[in-house]
Amino acid sequence: MPIRRRIAVLATLLTICLANAEPALAVDRFSGKYFAGSGDVEYLEMLDIARRMFDPDPEFQNMTMLYNPAWNGLVEGPTWGAWWIQNSYGTTYCALPFYVEPMITFLQNSQDLWFDQMGDGKTVRPFQMGSGPKFDWVPPDGCLCDAASPGWFVAKQGDGRVDIHDWGMEFTAAGVLMQAELLLISRDPEAIAKYLPKLERSANFIESRRDPKNNLFLAGAAGNLLAPSYAGWKKPDGTYDKAYLAGLSITYIAALDRLIELEKLATFSDKAKLYAERRDLARKGLPEVTTDEGYFIKSLDPDGTRHGVFGAARHGYFEASPNHDAIAFSVVDKPQAEKIYAKMASIPGLRPHAFVIPNYPSLDDMYHEPKGLWEFGRWVNGGHWSTCEARMIMAYYRLAKYTDALKSMKQLMKFAKAFRMDNPLVDFGDNVYQPNQPINLCYDTFGPSAAMVRGLFEYLYTAEGLRLVPHIPPGITALEQKFPIRFGKSRLFISTAGSGPVTAVQIDGRPYDNFDAESVMLPYGAVQETSFVHIELGNAGSPATPGRPEMGDPWPTMAADDSELGKLAPRLARLRAFHDRLLREDVPADYESAHARLAADCAAIILERRRLKEAGKIAPLPEKSQAAAEKAYLDTATRLLDGIEKTLASYEKSTDETKQAILRIWQETAR
Repeated sequence: MPIRRRIAVLATLLTICLANAEPALAVDRFSGKYFAGSGDVEYLEMLDIARRMFDPDPEFQNMTMLYNPAWNGLVEGPTWGAWWIQNSYGTTYCALPFYVEPMITFLQNSQDLWFDQMGDGKTVRPFQMGSGPKFDWVPPDGCLCDAASPGWFVAKQGDGRVDIHDWGMEFTAAGVLMQAELLLISRDPEAIAKYLPKLERSANFIESRRDPKNNLFLAGAAGNLLAPSYAGWKKPDGTYDKAYLAGLSITYIAALDRLIELEKLATFSDKAKLYAERRDLARKGLPEVTTDEGYFIKSLDPDGTRHGVFGAARHGYFEASPNHDAIAFSVVDKPQAEKIYAKMASIPGLRPHAFVIPNYPSLDDMYHEPKGLWEFGRWVNGGHWSTCEARMIMAYYRLAKYTDALKSMKQLMKFAKAFRMDNPLVDFGDNVYQPNQPINLCYDTFGPSAAMVRGLFEYLYTAEGLRLVPHIPPGITALEQKFPIRFGKSRLFISTAGSGPVTAVQIDGRPYDNFDAESVMLPYGAVQETSFVHIELGNAGSPATPGRPEMGDPWPTMAADDSELGKLAPRLARLRAFHDRLLREDVPADYESAHARLAADCAAIILERRRLKEAGKIAPLPEKSQAAAEKAYLDTATRLLDGIEKTLASYEKSTDETKQAILRIWQETAR
């Protein structure tokens, strides 16, 4: 049976089931665009809003607004014309399971800005900030960067005393983790063959900093993720040198976890063994940067001085990122994770506005006085970064701290409703960094939304398959995801019923037994191209629930006129003809057809937004912000049209037969 027909039949069956069970479901039932369920309606609604932020939406700023046709990818923000590793880290990791085309292509093109220009030990990468000094850096082989754009590669943290900065050590580890995770999810042999050697070079670069005496890793000033908050080791003569950075060990271990699985997937067992040995050695070093209470310090100087022992007379702050990351990426076991969380929860200053801040109290070991941009609560010294919040929320889910996750999402809504999705956030996470802009938008800021979604099932991808680890708030008695989760070429629609341990599983209506009380293991061959996975928790005794219903036609109907939107009508009409031809001729053009549909969706959402505003269902913004918001919607549709047209034109230089076939269809639609 065709997939679309099959989904329609299942949706009909769902309707019948709900109709028959209406008295039982009438209380505390929620049905949104992406999530449905019963029980804790407030939480379900927040989940739905979180997922809405990654597709065209009439009410909220969304991921499509960060599309940049210059590299056919995503950009950090309208005022930030590049792609950062640290800033994208939390959002990308958490959104990867539910990113589909064209977002996968957009994201890969953005990350290619790092990997296509990565250090090789020979190529000069010039850097100059404003009228400051010019540097001719030659990044070591495997070194990634702070940020990159076409022809621009910042191999060190670009703000602060750049002259003393180390290479992007923890940036590199995080970049490896993100790219490895993308490849594990997609399971594309060609992509793995292309990127695996690059990931190995980056891992070898980090490995060069291991001290064999203690299995810790040396990093100099600004070698951390949230650079330049870390100064390294300040020696007695006042100069700065390398120290042992806890975050580098933790991020490297998490990256190696994924690199090992990629090597297994590529059947390189010797390399998998090598990286497993390196990971195990790195784990052996962790006790050196762990306190008696179980949490991690920030760094250890070669002379034995510890930075980040909370309450100590010197350097007595708590450093959040190595601790929440160790929980989020399962670098520590559950007992230690609970100890770390308990310590964080005992320090109210770490979360003054629900969002976690990088440190509390102020850092006393930066190479700059805590004044101006460096003052406590403003930037890297206690300002809020949503890339970190994403990993904090993943930690909440792993430990069943659902109230904390909900509080975080509610704090995000303060900025989402005002079209102020800025990053970093000043005033310890309570105000925007760029208040003079009429609206704000940054990729980082979608991190909490992405984590709200990924945290529900964790999604642990391995060479063998995918492990689902349900973390469903106990107040939710039924949950249905109406959107697909990627697993190689398969798309999974997941639902749950009940609360508690896993007690039964069905795949496509058939009983499935590869599970335990905490998780469900799905070997790659266990699912179809489209599969429905239903998980019963506790004594649920509930039948499986189908996933996504039949989708309507996304193409807008609009007349060509002199309005800005009307001027797009002829281009959209051609795009529809192109899209329809691709389907009729069965051309393998997943990305191209998805990009075309997304451009149409973004135009259609403008009309939907107008209708909702006229009906009084969308609260007005201040005048300047309102005008900027409307322009953002139109600009998004226009950029997506520009981008697909530019991309298709580039196929003229391609020798790939499929691209030539796609180009031919595109050219014929102009006749």
